[in-house]
Amino acid sequence: MDATTSPGTPTPAADGVVVWSPDYLNYRWSADHPMNPTRLDLTMSLATGLGLIEGAEVVAPEPATDADLLRIHTPGLIAAVKEAGSAGPPAQRLTDARADSDVAPHGLGSEDNPIFPRMHEASAILAGGTLAAAREIASGRTRRAVSIGGGMHHAMADWASGFCVYNDAAIAISWLLDNGFDRIAYIDVDAHHGDGVQHAFLGDPRVLTVSVHQHPATLWPNTGWSSEVGSGAGEGTSVNVPVLPGTVDSVWLRAFHAIVPAAVAAFKPQIVISQCGADSHREDPLADLSLTVDGQRAAYRAMRDLADRYADGRWIAVGGGGYGLVRVVPRSWTHLIATVLGRDLDPGVAVPESWRQAVAAKAPSVDLPTTMTDNGDTDYLPWDGPGGTPETGVNAVDRALIRVDAAIIATRRASFPLLGLDPEDPRD
Repeated sequence: MDATTSPGTPTPAADGVVVWSPDYLNYRWSADHPMNPTRLDLTMSLATGLGLIEGAEVVAPEPATDADLLRIHTPGLIAAVKEAGSAGPPAQRLTDARADSDVAPHGLGSEDNPIFPRMHEASAILAGGTLAAAREIASGRTRRAVSIGGGMHHAMADWASGFCVYNDAAIAISWLLDNGFDRIAYIDVDAHHGDGVQHAFLGDPRVLTVSVHQHPATLWPNTGWSSEVGSGAGEGTSVNVPVLPGTVDSVWLRAFHAIVPAAVAAFKPQIVISQCGADSHREDPLADLSLTVDGQRAAYRAMRDLADRYADGRWIAVGGGGYGLVRVVPRSWTHLIATVLGRDLDPGVAVPESWRQAVAAKAPSVDLPTTMTDNGDTDYLPWDGPGGTPETGVNAVDRALIRVDAAIIATRRASFPLLGLDPEDPRD
């Protein structure tokens, strides 16, 4: 049963912090780029309007230093980002970057990653936010922290990728490994595979990366197959759960609960880090999953529960993808903030009229939501072993269950034996 308060009444403050800086809003690729920092501003104003921030500790991060960034990234990438963001008008820099090659150097100047002024500074503050969250928890000052500006999970060591310049989660994980942690579970529920974080720790047995994402045959970056399980000493510590386009809350949650809790339990982490991209929503323009804000809220609560159960409550939550800038991301990530702070909101709570009026003045053509729910169905049928797919009598539902069960068993058979689990036994 969902233990929530009455609509509009947050529970008393728990030991969680919000990491936030207005400088997060400087991470703006271009006027028409789908990753628009407006979504962050609207999230914070919605969370504030609902009373979630009142009395909560808000931590202002410092930008990540070059030494911080070098934990994951090459000197060449850092230098290129600094140079690109400081020289010449954006249009000319883009032309110059492409002049000698069909491939943008270090991924900069591509259609996904256009160059913008002060790119390094804007990217470094996002990385600094996730580092601040890690430091707050490592110091014992809090058990949970959320930084919605983070989640840049596609950035690779030597190149920007998929709207991501510096990989904040990977940088924070590297820092935690040097500061008292040697078993870290990273759970990624973005619609896109968490390729950059997986790649950074592919051979490191101290880091478990779990990604539940849209099937790589249907969505960029076209990685995250069930067969990707890590390499060398890290074999078994990459777990990938690809689900098909159109997957709804109840089916997605069936897959999540059939894989993620068992993998986390077997790994026994000291801390959980969650990338909470909201592009799994049915209205997202860049992906094809069909979750609602209710399903996303259920995922956030499930990950908090895993941290409580296996990591003494230590949990870092970051943002990520999500391109439903007005109707989706602010509500989803307000639920995320509420979950981290232990101030869970009833899904039926009304969106504050003051927020709606302020947004309507800026986006008069958007049909604004009136409540914090999409009335999604988050009741799921637990996976109960091979051959146990239930029959509901509704053809579309039965087909979806058959397909997700095929993904479940493929992932379990690839990953579970390497974690000491029985892939056929639903008790594992």
